[in-house]
Amino acid sequence: MLTLKHKILVTIFCCFIVLPAVASIPTTIQSEGMKLKLEQVADGLGVVWGMSFISRKQLLITERIGTVKLIDVDSGRVTLLKNAPEVLAQGQGGMLDVALSPNYKKEGWIYFTYVKDVDNEGVTVLARAKLVSDTFEDWQELLVTKSKTGETRHFGSRITFDAQGHVFFGVGDRGVRDNAQDLTNHAGTIMRLNLDGSVPSDNPFSKNKKLLPEVWSVGHRNPQGMSYDVENKRLWSIEHGPRGGDEINLIKPGANYGWPVISYGKEYWGPVDVGEGTHREGMEQPVKVYIPSIAPGSLLFYSADDLPGWKGNLLSGALKLRHLNRIVLSKQGEVIKEERLLEGLDERIRALTQSPQGWLYFSTDSGKIYRLSRLE
Repeated sequence: MLTLKHKILVTIFCCFIVLPAVASIPTTIQSEGMKLKLEQVADGLGVVWGMSFISRKQLLITERIGTVKLIDVDSGRVTLLKNAPEVLAQGQGGMLDVALSPNYKKEGWIYFTYVKDVDNEGVTVLARAKLVSDTFEDWQELLVTKSKTGETRHFGSRITFDAQGHVFFGVGDRGVRDNAQDLTNHAGTIMRLNLDGSVPSDNPFSKNKKLLPEVWSVGHRNPQGMSYDVENKRLWSIEHGPRGGDEINLIKPGANYGWPVISYGKEYWGPVDVGEGTHREGMEQPVKVYIPSIAPGSLLFYSADDLPGWKGNLLSGALKLRHLNRIVLSKQGEVIKEERLLEGLDERIRALTQSPQGWLYFSTDSGKIYRLSRLE
């Protein structure tokens, strides 16, 4: 028979056995001679797919389920915004990216990509609206893409702008590989439009009436990150490979990036190359390949001064391998080195954005938003 003392000791021992291990979450990190502070800004959200600042402390976010919210990053207060469009939130689809027009302060336009139900199938849409108080007004669908399939994956879709009055966005192959080489649909392409949704006259396929004039480049599997380097006039994209072979690409007008004819990935059903290999004449090579796949969820060309060691770098959130991926580029746009940060956070990092102060904000699929800033 156990004495009282023995019962207490057994209870204490059992408590130590059943308590789960708590992961060590870094609060500071070192990179390029900088000491960076990590802070949690928000929690309890859905899958935050897109983020964009409308002021120094107001962060606009999209949740894949179809909601759009405004977060005060100082107080943590979250406001659900009204009159968001109805979306098809199935599989990888739903409310996707959000980005402010370069002329936002003057005109007030906010751009969105989302998945719309067309004949019970999903298509990626580029739209814009204005936010008045807590309500969206004047919704305009700029392009309902020709990307309809019965699959619920590979919708893309990120938004970025150049400094010349154009908006870029991408759509994946929609789960049908051959779409990416078919110029009669928008699936597997990156597109360029004027800010009002019209087609620029110098788009590479605008003069061919048999092709879709919005298309800027083709042969993409699923571009889920896109960012524009205004100073060097470079459009960067990152996309998912299949089993291995995620790619960073420097996007050129009219270029073909090869999917599914060439790829560095393998088939899901076995260790077999996709298509005919990794090279083919007339098809572009990636600037960077990830093997194994990191599963990129975003791409940001960091252009601020607050984190000087990162200025001119490409940053990406990794979903599968759960880290912040940093790529250092040469002046010619070649990859010099790669750094993997925040692996100890053990979070699927999805969206990235740069605040007006130059701080880096990122979302995780567990419903959190974090901030990285320089520790003085």
